[in-house]
Amino acid sequence: MKTIAIFGANRGLGLAIVKHYVQQNYSVIAMVRSPEKATELAELNVKIIQCDAVNQADVQYAVGCLPKDAIVISGMGSFQAQQPVDYIGHRYLIDALEEQEIQRFLMVTSLGCGDSWSMLSDRAKAVFGGAVREKSLAESWLQTSRLAYTIVRPGGLKDGESTGNAEIYQNEEVHGLINRSDVAVITERLLNDDSSIGQIYASVDPTLGY
Repeated sequence: MKTIAIFGANRGLGLAIVKHYVQQNYSVIAMVRSPEKATELAELNVKIIQCDAVNQADVQYAVGCLPKDAIVISGMGSFQAQQPVDYIGHRYLIDALEEQEIQRFLMVTSLGCGDSWSMLSDRAKAVFGGAVREKSLAESWLQTSRLAYTIVRPGGLKDGESTGNAEIYQNEEVHGLINRSDVAVITERLLNDDSSIGQIYASVDPTLGY
């Protein structure tokens, strides 16, 4: 079984992705900024590597610890535009993966990124539009890299068990919510499908209401 390395693994979406791959019996490496706070990860008995994504040396070291055939997933992100992890952190990560010749990378951003900007409401643009623009820059950096990438843009994230009802979409306007656990399921589905390489997908669960 190939190694799955997950950046931003300590909480939220990243932690949900770690839990999914552990349950599926993958070999998981969790990249976290503060290992001393990673109590849930420690309970999962996964390998933990300290990595502050906005410290380029940290990122280069962490990526250098990975096997060449590792599959890398990033759930890193912030809704605060002043936090540079959305763009700078991903730029450092993408560059390091290229340098180490680690090819397969899946990045989770959000609805509203890139050509889906017009789908955001004016209120959403005012509240977290800055962070979405930073994520869009990261998408552009990735799309012009040499990596075998896939991008997933989920809707509003919720906690909860997987419903199994989440869908992926391309080239159409979608709105809605999705459980973090279902985003994790979708990442595995796409990583096991080579036709997803070089593609961007939106994802929501049409059965979830606001």
